[in-house]
Amino acid sequence: MAETARHKQSLPERLLWLFFVPPQGCAENQSPLDRLSCYFPHINFRRLVPMDLIRIPLQILWLIFIKPKPKKSLGDLFSSKLQFVSSKFKKSKHRKKNKTERVLTKEIQLPAWLSNSWLQYPLMLVGIVIIALTITTPFDLESQALFVVLLLLAALWVRRFPGYLATLILVVFSIIASSRYLWWRFDSTLNWDSPLDLFLGLTLLAAEVYTWLVLLLGYFQTALPLRRTPVALPKSDKEWPSVDIFLPTYNEPLHVIQPTVYAAQAIDWPKDKINIYILDDGCRPEFAAFAKEAGVHYFERKESSHAKAGNLNKALKKTTGELIAIFDCDHIPVRSFLQTSVGWFLKDKKLAVLQTPHHFYSADPFERNLDNFGKVPNENELFYGLVQDGNDLWDSAFFCGSCAVIRRVPLEEIGGIAVETVTEDAHTSLRLHRLGYRSAYLNLPQAAGLATESFANHVGQRIRWARGMAQIFRLDTPLFGKGLSWAQRICYTNAMLHFLNGIPRLIFLTAPLAFLLLHCYIIYASALALLLYVLPHIVHSVMTNSRLQGKYRYSFMAEVYESALSWYIAIPTTIALINPKKGTFNVTAKGGLIEKDYFDWTISKPFLLLVLLNIFGFIMGLWRLFFGESLEYQTVIVTMLWTVYNIMILGAAVSVATEKRQLRKTNRIKAELPATIYLTNGHCFPCSTVDYSEGGMRILLPELKPETCKSLFQKDVALSVSLMRGNREYVFPTRVKYSDRTILALEFHELSIRQHK
Repeated sequence: MAETARHKQSLPERLLWLFFVPPQGCAENQSPLDRLSCYFPHINFRRLVPMDLIRIPLQILWLIFIKPKPKKSLGDLFSSKLQFVSSKFKKSKHRKKNKTERVLTKEIQLPAWLSNSWLQYPLMLVGIVIIALTITTPFDLESQALFVVLLLLAALWVRRFPGYLATLILVVFSIIASSRYLWWRFDSTLNWDSPLDLFLGLTLLAAEVYTWLVLLLGYFQTALPLRRTPVALPKSDKEWPSVDIFLPTYNEPLHVIQPTVYAAQAIDWPKDKINIYILDDGCRPEFAAFAKEAGVHYFERKESSHAKAGNLNKALKKTTGELIAIFDCDHIPVRSFLQTSVGWFLKDKKLAVLQTPHHFYSADPFERNLDNFGKVPNENELFYGLVQDGNDLWDSAFFCGSCAVIRRVPLEEIGGIAVETVTEDAHTSLRLHRLGYRSAYLNLPQAAGLATESFANHVGQRIRWARGMAQIFRLDTPLFGKGLSWAQRICYTNAMLHFLNGIPRLIFLTAPLAFLLLHCYIIYASALALLLYVLPHIVHSVMTNSRLQGKYRYSFMAEVYESALSWYIAIPTTIALINPKKGTFNVTAKGGLIEKDYFDWTISKPFLLLVLLNIFGFIMGLWRLFFGESLEYQTVIVTMLWTVYNIMILGAAVSVATEKRQLRKTNRIKAELPATIYLTNGHCFPCSTVDYSEGGMRILLPELKPETCKSLFQKDVALSVSLMRGNREYVFPTRVKYSDRTILALEFHELSIRQHK
């Protein structure tokens, strides 16, 4: 039967089998280069010899014409491959529903005849030609309007369907609309008769080309997220590898690292196979004393060269664990961290690094100062919720400096953590990938940390990231050099291009002023033509990104994030591109306090200036409406609307600089846990927690009479609270801070190390 199936397969289909279907003993998720060793076990591709020039062609002929292939159609082949990429390709089984429900749940399915290998290549070529003609064919305004309406209706219809095929169709529509706008901009909107108009127009066009490129690369990165799941460990823990846990610290206060140490000690792993190290670049005696008291190892480093990377590399030379888990000193791991992540290292011997999300239990400056914590996705959620999963599909997941596990041998092979740039984590990943090692991303939060407290600290952190990515782009650009696949080059390049958005964003925030203040036509076209080309570009990109990124980022907030950082990353990235050696590592402050509300005038000066310029531009637009040329009214109105949008974005950015008071050393976590209050007189009350922190907790009491509550829970009264975990009870000494009929606020009092843990 296998032989019969083999003869029925076409030559292109058999060639595709060689690429997509691994032979026995070869994992499905291996790269094409690694898979060659499975098809050619007698050949070392890293060190070829003259006789291999004969062996390779003979092996290829045998693979194509002689070796039996599984009895599957080409459609089954692609179906199998895509199921590995994402389980969402599996056909859903739905019960019978009414017509509306069927439309909303039925996925778009390709006709069966498209699985014919001889049809796919001609159809692909025809599709590319049609898309190219659609992008480049000039239309008059009536034809463009009809095209816009038809494309929008088609997108709205496709948008109703679930599944990745519908998503990819929306991506194609968005690429057509954006590329057609850009083609029109190049072809018809530059004023070659005025040098100033031409210069400012080309400046805006360059920013739009950058945005278009990032949009396309972003679609490539995020259209098919992998969604990796954990791999089970062997039943016998004797087969589990040894792990060293590194906790680097420099200037953070002791109370920040204490919970991280206690949580690391509670990780479920054989005690003889785990070692915890505090890596202190600050050489502080109180940290050494705490390490001794807590029962963990302590390394100090006096020279502090190469900052965090140097700290980690020194510890690397003094330890021997097979795997290394790295946490920033404020990132508190959960008990299951190693059992969730280490299984992949046993399954894939070429895996060098596995990253998990950076999850924050405190509000960042945007969330706290704009009062949207828990209501709007924060700045990191797009990267850790979607982009890293998309990178993982292409074996391009980055090491992010914390909440990750690294295999020691590959790390030592590249000389340790990279020290040439200030983003040592991404640079380390790039070096590992160049040597053929793989990375993985597990989208399961397994640790939680502190976000930056102030907008100034947040800006400083992003400046370091932006400078570091620009340094990598100059010193070790992924576009060139050996060892990377084309997909890895795209993913790394897009990550670095993202941090170059400072100058383009500033151009967009000031572009309408060129017409309103200088009367320069940076887009030399009528207002109607501009709307017919730019609106499809905006609408389709927003619609498609909403489909891809919906629960990870809101479009308006994305504009606010980028605008708020634009001024501060524009200069460092430009300098780093010119002189990549310039710049130092700055440690992000964590665990600080904000004693009172205040407005940070220093950090907000650039945005206040931009707001004032846009307001002045709007006023000049009003003057042009009343006293300017009547033929320019439509252009003036469109430009004024652009200015109003910029003012809204900049206003939100300025609001982030309004710092709100933050007096808590430890952040509250909402949690409803069963508890019991024990009074000194022997009475007890069953209750539950509302929230808790390292400093105390709030309790939801059974409703009591006011006089009873006042007599039992006076301020500073000592009492005990017990919490249950499984069948074990833990009792904590507390003091009352305040109380009413339903809520009791308690402060922990003189906890032992065991109680802290």
